[in-house]
Amino acid sequence: MKNKLYSFQEHLKESLKNPSFKKEWDKSEIEYQLAKKIIEARLAKKYSQRQLAKIINTSPAVISRIETMSANPSLLLLKRIATALDSKLSINLQ
Repeated sequence: MKNKLYSFQEHLKESLKNPSFKKEWDKSEIEYQLAKKIIEARLAKKYSQRQLAKIINTSPAVISRIETMSANPSLLLLKRIATALDSKLSINLQ
């Protein structure tokens, strides 16, 4: 018997069919998008978490917590991250 491997995307697609999972997923969407954008920008600059932390005068643990959606960063910290990554911070209310 063969074990079928499937991707995270396939697993997520299946999981989102569950209403309670979808509700929780939707609640975390903002944090997910923020973490994703920071990771993408950091990697584009070829910075490690340690390097980014040093530039903005914080600890690598703070960067890690933001990127794993375990922290609620202040607006000031997000501005410092954006500046270090040569990015523009924008916040929208819709």
